[in-house]
Amino acid sequence: MDRNEALKLIATHGYNVGYGGKKHFATYDIIEKIPGAISFASIAFGILSLKYFSEALAGHVSVALTIFGVVSLYISFYANQKEKYQEVGSQITRIYSDLQSVYLTLKSNSSDIDKELEKAKGLMSEFYSISITKQILLSDWYAHYKFFIQTQIDWVDEQKNFGLFKDKIPRSFQLCALLVIVLFFYLLFPSLIEDVKTFFICR
Repeated sequence: MDRNEALKLIATHGYNVGYGGKKHFATYDIIEKIPGAISFASIAFGILSLKYFSEALAGHVSVALTIFGVVSLYISFYANQKEKYQEVGSQITRIYSDLQSVYLTLKSNSSDIDKELEKAKGLMSEFYSISITKQILLSDWYAHYKFFIQTQIDWVDEQKNFGLFKDKIPRSFQLCALLVIVLFFYLLFPSLIEDVKTFFICR
């Protein structure tokens, strides 16, 4: 393996490790913060519904509060491992920094390629051994934000050349956003949707 191929390999490892670490932190943040936010929203909606919401609207609020309760219950299944996600995330962040050091060392023409690849192999073995495979729902989306916005990834991007829609915005998020937009237009402009359907059928 030549030096350029080795650099691309280390950058790929860096992406997998960096994203994996942020996914652990994302799960920790969701477990830590969302239940409190849901409790606050539930209390606020409950108080407001007593005075300001109509009977019909109060029914919708009740449905929303029930959904909030189900979400809180789902999150509670992960609560007993909350500190573990933070601990493993910190360990993976250290591995990410070590891989960056390997990458920068490998860029110098005087470095031994095989020696640096062996270091990277050891770091990846450690990463795989400590990673928690079970992550909370939507941690993927949050991890994308934490990795691409909050993390120093210049050395990874140097080899990976990340694109906005190809890499930085999750495909599942793009699909959900498209569905929300279609639903929004369908509810507000039903006649417009019918016109579009008629246009494609006629063609």
